[in-house]
Amino acid sequence: MSHLVRIPAPDGLAGSPNYSHVVYGTGRLVAVAGQVALDENGKLVGEGDPLAQTRQIFANLGTALAAAGAAFADVVKLGYFITDAACLAAIRDVRAEVMGEHLPASTAVQVVALFRPDLLLEIEAWAIVPQDRA
Repeated sequence: MSHLVRIPAPDGLAGSPNYSHVVYGTGRLVAVAGQVALDENGKLVGEGDPLAQTRQIFANLGTALAAAGAAFADVVKLGYFITDAACLAAIRDVRAEVMGEHLPASTAVQVVALFRPDLLLEIEAWAIVPQDRA
């Protein structure tokens, strides 16, 4: 049994196939700073390509989570900061590949720009690591 409880559609809220309205659990909270499409050398991956940037961002998230003893299955919330709503399709595709049915609570915010003009999106994560890994 998972240490997390996911409630896709509480009574009174419309459901979504792309996120859970509520996720809760017990354990150690892990906050992962917003990740962008920079590789381990600080070089941009996927200039102008939302899918390539999203893949690099999820790779970075995975690395950061692992450093805290967490995995994508432990993620309870993702925050997306996008410069174009069209990036959501790439996010959904990559998130499905990486997270499968573990749908976190999510927030997507379209912004005018990120800290560099060649960055199309930034993603932050919150996870809860179970007590036996805490």
